[in-house]
Amino acid sequence: MAQVESTAGRARHPGPLAGLKVVEIASLGPGPFSAMLLSDMGADIVRVDRAEAVDYAGPEGPLSIPPEGIPLYRGRRSLAVDLKHPDGVAAVMRLVTQADVLLEGYRPGVMEKLGLGPTPCLAGNPRLIYGRVSGYGQDGPLAHSPGHDINYIALSGVLAMIGADPDGAPVIPLSLAGDFGGAGMALTVGVLSALYERERSGQGQVVDCSMVESASYIATLFYGMLHTGHHLPRRGSNMVDGGAHFYNVYPTSDGQWVAVAAVLPKFYANFLNALGLDKQPLPDQLDAAQWPAMKARITEIFRAQPLAYWNERLLNADQCYSPVIGPLEASSQPQARARESFVNVAGVDQPAPAPKLSRTPGWVKGPGQAPGMQSRELLADWGFGPDEIERLHTAGAVRTSHHAHGISS
Repeated sequence: MAQVESTAGRARHPGPLAGLKVVEIASLGPGPFSAMLLSDMGADIVRVDRAEAVDYAGPEGPLSIPPEGIPLYRGRRSLAVDLKHPDGVAAVMRLVTQADVLLEGYRPGVMEKLGLGPTPCLAGNPRLIYGRVSGYGQDGPLAHSPGHDINYIALSGVLAMIGADPDGAPVIPLSLAGDFGGAGMALTVGVLSALYERERSGQGQVVDCSMVESASYIATLFYGMLHTGHHLPRRGSNMVDGGAHFYNVYPTSDGQWVAVAAVLPKFYANFLNALGLDKQPLPDQLDAAQWPAMKARITEIFRAQPLAYWNERLLNADQCYSPVIGPLEASSQPQARARESFVNVAGVDQPAPAPKLSRTPGWVKGPGQAPGMQSRELLADWGFGPDEIERLHTAGAVRTSHHAHGISS
């Protein structure tokens, strides 16, 4: 497994976004994920944390989950600011005037109340790309409503489509469709698109990313198929939602699972042959009325042997077959090792930057940092003088973690 790259390695390929300066207002979910993606590709990111989060000791002790153990926070330094203090807001605005991108994930109106909304930020820096992500978007009747991933994918129509049991409850797909694969990716694409446009116009703009819309967006194919009759609105009744016997998961005799995706006729024929079904009379592959009976039949076959047997018989045998492995096993798979698909950062195995670029690949700059770990050095790097830095700390507008220099400021 690859380790975090050395300083010499960084010099050889600083990443395609090297030189891009980003101010991230700390939030949850898609905002940090987008910041991680930008950092992995070389952007220099300041994460603005709340001043009260510095050296916070909760009921389970200081930082019950160490920040270096949270991959989502990797690759950027932390500045702890009291955003209710006018000097703190002024300090952040000074960063914004030098930045290419601002990322924020508050509910609509919060940044405006803090004095850091798009209007003053773009007035101070007309080239700024102001990326904002929220559950429902910046306007509309639900704009100010609270919620989390499951609420957003429920309203998008996506949650209703997920699940293999037509009569059962929808299956919750972690917080992937709304937070990360949806809004986190959409926010990043929006920011990069706005940066590309800025090269022609010289002007910044606001990127308004809604988690509901982003979840809908990644399901575009299925919305189209529903309207053309190629996908049924009843979940668990379609080709790729657990309805089909040739695109499904099956249990093995030792309590493991396998995944099969024998969709194309060639691979379906290979699959039937491997299971010893090729010489038997069978219904047409796409006869949906026969799918439940075929699933039951194939379940019986897979349950008769352990996972190792099926791996030896089907893996690397021109089959659309995979063992279902746990997330803690993913980094040890031969394919993952061959491509260095995971890195170890501060003792934590985590996915490496993706996709891979041939000339300027991404790299992980380091583990997550506790709030306020680099407040003093960040301010100095962004042009604040020693007296200014001391004054901000004395006023309580900025804090530095005592872990950074052996003191608590």
